[in-house]
Amino acid sequence: MELPELKPDPAYLKAFATIMSRIETALGSHHPTMPIVVGVAGGAALHFYTGVRISKDIDAKVMARVLLDPSDLQVAYRAEDGHARLFYFDTQYNDSFALMHRDAYDDARPIALPGVDASRLAVKLLTPLDLAVSKLARFNDQDREDIRALARAGLIVGGTLRRRAEEALPDYVGNLVRIRTSINVACRMVAQETRKNKDQ
Repeated sequence: MELPELKPDPAYLKAFATIMSRIETALGSHHPTMPIVVGVAGGAALHFYTGVRISKDIDAKVMARVLLDPSDLQVAYRAEDGHARLFYFDTQYNDSFALMHRDAYDDARPIALPGVDASRLAVKLLTPLDLAVSKLARFNDQDREDIRALARAGLIVGGTLRRRAEEALPDYVGNLVRIRTSINVACRMVAQETRKNKDQ
């Protein structure tokens, strides 16, 4: 399957790479036998795929115990639109209450970043499908718009979203009635966006 083109704002990409290089530095001189994985979700992953909604933080799971200094994980930069922005790594991010497929991080897409040694730190974006699934638990207005953005970009379709979400249900710790409603609503939204794409 062909991977979708990534569309990050160049200044955003540079700031993102700077933060990831600082996480790699926090590993110290230790060289792991396998790279430590950082699985990126949320608005940061969405921006890489769609170029929309420049997120001010990075929601990501570091798959190892690494002592991170929050004050070192923020970068000020000037975005393509000319606005000054502060970008930071959210050390409080927790995916425990999200709807997350058990294979989400294994299936995530590796990305190459300048200044980051991928043999030490492997930075991976959740796939568009798993990114959409991860937004179903909270499912607020922003989450709904993010799912629409993925559908408008042709990155997800309703049938596969439903299957992936339902496969994730056995590991979900929240209200199953509510999450099933969210799945139904999301699939209808995706179907609407898919029809719009075909009509254009």
